[in-house]
Amino acid sequence: MLKKSILGLSIVFLIIQFFRPEKNISIQGQSLALKKQYVIPENVELTFQKACYDCHSNNTRYPWYAEVQPVAWFLADHVNDGKEELNFDEFLTYPLKKQDHKLEEVIETQEEDSMPLSSYTLIHRDAVLTRVQKEEIISWANLTRRQIQLKRNQ
Repeated sequence: MLKKSILGLSIVFLIIQFFRPEKNISIQGQSLALKKQYVIPENVELTFQKACYDCHSNNTRYPWYAEVQPVAWFLADHVNDGKEELNFDEFLTYPLKKQDHKLEEVIETQEEDSMPLSSYTLIHRDAVLTRVQKEEIISWANLTRRQIQLKRNQ
């Protein structure tokens, strides 16, 4: 009985490998990306690359285990949720009021230590942010918010 159960689970595991989610890899330019209109200091950009863009851009760096189902389904759902919340590559499609609000949320997530998610940093240790990195993000976001607010008031 145990052998049949293991064989059945193995067959199901093998079959689900053929049902893969679409990967979040864009060949489009980044003409609507936040960095096309607002200056992001190099140190903040590097932090975003390590800790944010995998879930909040149109180009995810996939680890080897993203090729295994059902892990890939979980990752795809996670990335889709992240992009729905904030997509740095489509930031300029947001109205100015929404841009301002999204950066306000970026500040809040850093002050509350809620981003990057602990489920992400558990595996991606280089995405664990230091106090200094969080302060750099907060300073940059506050400065960029001021620029957006000036545009809104024109």
